[in-house]
Amino acid sequence: MRELAQLRELRRGPLLALLLAFVLVWFGTLEHRRLINPDEGRYSEIPREMVASGDWLTPRLNGIKYFEKPALQYWATATAFTIFGEHHWTARLWPALTGFLGVLFTAFATARLFGLQAGLIAGAVLAGSVLWNVIGHVNTLDMGVSFFLAAAVFALCLGQRDESDLRGDSRESRRWQDAAWVLLALAVLSKGLIGLVLPAATVVVYSLWQRDWGFIRRIRPLRGLLILLAITAPWFIAVSWANPEFAHFFFIHEHFQRFLTKAHGRYQPIWYFIPILLVGMLPWLGSLAQGLAAGSRREAGRRFQPRRFLLVWAVLVFVFFSVSSSKLASYILPIFPALAALIGVHLAGYAASRRIEWHAVPAIIVGAACLFLVPFVTRFASEKVPVALYEAYQPWLYGGSAALLLGGLLAFWLGRQGRSVGAVFALAFGGFAFGQGFLLGHDTLGSVHSAHDVATAIRPQVQPDAPFFSVDTYDQTLQFYLKRTTTMVAYRDELGFGIAQEPHKFIADVAGFERAWNAAPVAWALMTPGMWQEMQKKGLPMIVVIRDTRRVIVRKSPPPNPRPEGGGDDCSAAGGASSVSNNGPGLGRPCTGAKP
Repeated sequence: MRELAQLRELRRGPLLALLLAFVLVWFGTLEHRRLINPDEGRYSEIPREMVASGDWLTPRLNGIKYFEKPALQYWATATAFTIFGEHHWTARLWPALTGFLGVLFTAFATARLFGLQAGLIAGAVLAGSVLWNVIGHVNTLDMGVSFFLAAAVFALCLGQRDESDLRGDSRESRRWQDAAWVLLALAVLSKGLIGLVLPAATVVVYSLWQRDWGFIRRIRPLRGLLILLAITAPWFIAVSWANPEFAHFFFIHEHFQRFLTKAHGRYQPIWYFIPILLVGMLPWLGSLAQGLAAGSRREAGRRFQPRRFLLVWAVLVFVFFSVSSSKLASYILPIFPALAALIGVHLAGYAASRRIEWHAVPAIIVGAACLFLVPFVTRFASEKVPVALYEAYQPWLYGGSAALLLGGLLAFWLGRQGRSVGAVFALAFGGFAFGQGFLLGHDTLGSVHSAHDVATAIRPQVQPDAPFFSVDTYDQTLQFYLKRTTTMVAYRDELGFGIAQEPHKFIADVAGFERAWNAAPVAWALMTPGMWQEMQKKGLPMIVVIRDTRRVIVRKSPPPNPRPEGGGDDCSAAGGASSVSNNGPGLGRPCTGAKP
């Protein structure tokens, strides 16, 4: 009865206040951090170039065709840039929005499937999960596709409920079924064929487990595929028509070769995702195994078993990416909403007991362990990432670790009082603050992992028509902050396919760069400190404008525009080269006249 009273209260003002607070903390930090390499730079620059060029059909990265992923997120971010301008928060708006909607839809769908209390807990579980809330604040494609896939799985569950659950309304079932196919289409436009392959495999495996052969027919695959093709085919056809090389590269190289071979250099052992799952599900480690077990149990008297369907989805996606030859930590993100729902079902069953406090113990242990380990983070320091930057990071790490510990302790106390919903929300707050502390504090390393500082310093000096070379290196964030592309020199990597289609935009070797540099009256270049030293030895005429531990930016001939206030002074040394004095570890500034 006490728990029912709490739920009645949460339906009114407190729940709305909690939702408003969640909106503020979820979206309020998007502008805080510099964009970091590589993903945030890449997935900000492609939509920036769409807006600048007006070509929203063919994705380009640094002016070169880039066909690794479909265009939905590029369009969304380009729209945000067009409406609100190019900022950190607009670059991250799409993953933040889809991550937030993922939390809301998980709570809604779980409540419809398993009850209000399970829904509230599931939403809190997902919001507090470290991997979900961190990726929701980073500009990468994984959050968008994860939301659409998870929402499609939930919509399918809602549409497949037994008639008694749907109150006999077959129209509601059809609407949810159609919505699932629309969401799958958006998943395909977000990241390719996994948007269809993984849900289809889940349907087949579930049907085999349940021996329910009519399930495949009940999802109306023919109607669904027509919906999916109506949404996805126009762009795929149009981009293939404009770029005949697209289809083979996208469907064969980026799907089959990525999964079956090590061509992308992302091979990891088969157990790679086990620690990712355990860390990513913090602070819910005490509930994960029980949630999975709850998913395996059959609900008597029901034809469709939503718990089992969610369990099949989570296990199949985890196994699929575990056996893949290409792995990144965020690939298993689509299973987190299903895991949150299963954990919500499990924890809701603890409402009548006072054992829920023991689910907070792992969070207490991990929070205390992280507090103990924070002083040792400076051991990761190197020549490129000096110890002072890690020292500046430590207060954030202490704050995040303390939040996890305190959230666990509060959840334990509330659980002992029989206030299970409050305990879950306390634990969710601890997990959310833990992830955000680690993420926001990472900006102390931003001068190393982002070109923001150097690009901001030189951008007023760079003439729009002056050539700018990236010599045997590529900084993914530089182009976004400079608001222009650069000419690649002797560096291909992920741009190799696009370079092969448009080789005139590329300089194949350093000797070609030297000729282009000598021929240009005014020019700029980005290079590594090692390459800069090599160019110095050759006597290439260049003036160092700014440098840090990873980058050296040089120019040829003085810029015609006056130096902006606070921009620093250029300096030159014998032989036309120059040096800089670093002002603080890892943070470059325009040179002050000191000779090398």
